[in-house]
Amino acid sequence: MTLEQKIGQMTQAEIKTASPDDVRRYYLGSVLNGGGSWPGGNKHATAAQWLALADRYYEASVSTDMKVKVPVIWGIDAIHGNSNVFGATQFPHNIGLGAAHDSRLVGRIGEAVGKATRATGIAWVFAPTLAVVRDVRWGRTYESFSEDGRLVNEYARAYVKGLQGTFAADRNVIATAKHFIGDGGTDGGKDQGDNKSTRAQMINIHGQGYYGALAAGAQTVMASYNSWNDVAAGVDYGKMHGSKDMLTDVLKTKIGFDGFVVSDWNGIGQVPGCSNASCAQAINAGIDMVMVPDDWKAFIANTADQVRKGEIPMSRIDDAVTRIVRVKLRAGLFGRKPSDNRYAGKQESLQARALAREAVRKSLVLLKNDGAALPLARGRRVLVVGKSADSLPNQTGGWTLTWQGTDNRNSDFPNGDTILAGIVEAVGSSNVTYSADASGIDPSRFDVVIAVIGETPYAEGAGDIGATGTLRHTSRYPGDLAVLQAVAGKGKPVVTVFVAGRPLYVNDLMNLSDSFVMAWLPGTEGKGVADVLFRDAKGRIAHDFNGTLSFTWPGSACQASIDTARNGHDTLFARGYGLNYRSTKTVGKLDVRYPAGGCGTSNAYPIFTQAEHATWPLYVVSGAQRVALGSDLNKAVVLPTIRVDTVQVNTQQDAKLVTWTGAGRIEAKPSTAMALPDFATKDGVLQFDTSVKKAPAGKVTMALGCGEKCGGEVNLTDVFTRLATLPKATVKIPLACFVAQGADLTKVDSLFGISTDGPFAAAFTNIQIVGGAAKDKDALRCEEMR
Repeated sequence: MTLEQKIGQMTQAEIKTASPDDVRRYYLGSVLNGGGSWPGGNKHATAAQWLALADRYYEASVSTDMKVKVPVIWGIDAIHGNSNVFGATQFPHNIGLGAAHDSRLVGRIGEAVGKATRATGIAWVFAPTLAVVRDVRWGRTYESFSEDGRLVNEYARAYVKGLQGTFAADRNVIATAKHFIGDGGTDGGKDQGDNKSTRAQMINIHGQGYYGALAAGAQTVMASYNSWNDVAAGVDYGKMHGSKDMLTDVLKTKIGFDGFVVSDWNGIGQVPGCSNASCAQAINAGIDMVMVPDDWKAFIANTADQVRKGEIPMSRIDDAVTRIVRVKLRAGLFGRKPSDNRYAGKQESLQARALAREAVRKSLVLLKNDGAALPLARGRRVLVVGKSADSLPNQTGGWTLTWQGTDNRNSDFPNGDTILAGIVEAVGSSNVTYSADASGIDPSRFDVVIAVIGETPYAEGAGDIGATGTLRHTSRYPGDLAVLQAVAGKGKPVVTVFVAGRPLYVNDLMNLSDSFVMAWLPGTEGKGVADVLFRDAKGRIAHDFNGTLSFTWPGSACQASIDTARNGHDTLFARGYGLNYRSTKTVGKLDVRYPAGGCGTSNAYPIFTQAEHATWPLYVVSGAQRVALGSDLNKAVVLPTIRVDTVQVNTQQDAKLVTWTGAGRIEAKPSTAMALPDFATKDGVLQFDTSVKKAPAGKVTMALGCGEKCGGEVNLTDVFTRLATLPKATVKIPLACFVAQGADLTKVDSLFGISTDGPFAAAFTNIQIVGGAAKDKDALRCEEMR
């Protein structure tokens, strides 16, 4: 191979930016589709349509002028089923499978995921995630099987065997052990943050899954976004994508891994001194295949230049290509196009509904059953309430059809059933009344109330709670508390089914519930929940609760990690806890106190960051139209005078790019008027990061609202005009400037209200109130904004 051909083999491009002809012309070794990327941009593409595109990529890869025709390999995030594909069965997310404590079940699910992936012509799965999560504030907690590394080790071995087998069966796909290493142990549960574990902790906790996965023959390993700083030993390994110590010396040399290492999405760009399209350090550190979704042409040119300059040894390039070709050979990809498979293009191969329903039953954990409200008899009059009862998007969570799992509807899941559908099947439609918010209904007319509540979908970044955030569910979803308050204490038992991706502080919700079931994120087979809640037609218990917690359940709103639990915080339920129908334990009334100002000692109060979308959502206003910005990062919001896209200012897709063509406004609004916390308002500022793409052509103002005839406004026209010459900047506006105009910080109902009357474009992120920062030298002065 020529140098460019070799580097092409090391390059993985996104299907949105790389056509089959690009694979042929640039010798691309791999393509991928990110979350929310489908053949032809068609969310409802069939297995046959996926397969047709896979065949075109394959045919292009073996039509190059290389002497040896190396087939392209397509990778996909099949996280809990073939989760990007319309019509595919979605299994419970990993955290639910961890509660089942059944490695054989996990192996069978691996087989089913492989079969569903081969149906679309794809041979490489970016799974399993082997994070051992220590802090549930992390937004990827539900991708972890357990906080116990031993269970992750056991599951990793079973899952990889299920996916890969020995590459002898048509259902086998290449597995990926990810993310190497320590992603579940970042400080404060911050996505892509810093893991401060000791060497022993990294080996004995975070390394456990890799022992199991590599022993089972996992052929690829994905590098992690996180850094590792062994503070106790004084050794900072830096970003994993740039760490030769970890990727080569540990993984390849000491452990003996002879497959290939793939980077994460633009992960090389986070290595200091690198960009998304150029990083000699990452390749020298041991990255073999580089996931560079958009800038792959520049990456190929830059890397070739670095080799010619001697910055990357040719021996490193040769080693990387050897590893990639070796895996493709082992997987049987040579001489066999994607359609040469018994499952290829078959829509029915996407489904494993009975297996998924079994997995749901086994994953449920009964946390409370005071008064033996469960099991329920059939034929009873049932009132069902809560936003998640009839919501397949909420059941399936993130990494489902779209990256964040947002912008989905029930109609996007033609082969799934909601929890409500399961209840109706159990007792008959004539016995079921459903009201999402419980408004206008008298619970006393029913025999039992089933409330199905919980989190709404999120994935990495957007799911982080934040280092000072609390685990109190009601703080982010006050509507769930309101629903339970509407039905509790009316003389009828209340059974709460909680749908969420992590253990949370829900004492107030438990106090209003006679029984409380943790359903995790059960996937598309919601009927599995009713299987366990109800007796069968003959009055027998057909399915008891078997699930037990694989994570510690917090006893306080600030008990975010297993480590803090061991350091004096109360634990409500220990790992391994779980009741069944033989249990007699009662939970009783729980303490509902929580720190209103958040946890920790930070002087920052987040308003809208990548981690705080649910707290202060953003809205855009154009004329009479007012639209809330969803967290689906693949979908632009377009109004007559405003367009909003998701872009990067600091980290992966963390910002909203707002483009005005005329008069309009963007603002952050809480669900109800709120008092900004004292710790943040003392000499406080409204702070945000911005990148101005187009200087304002008209006047730009920033407003803080607090009700009718209450608020303040500053003029930022000159500020944004000046910032248009910089790549990005942090803006600090003293709150005193708003107060001087009459703003009341104890009843804020809108904040960050940017309005303009002409063309203007800027990206915004990391919006927060920061105490004490008004004294900073770079804080703006009120007289500058008049």
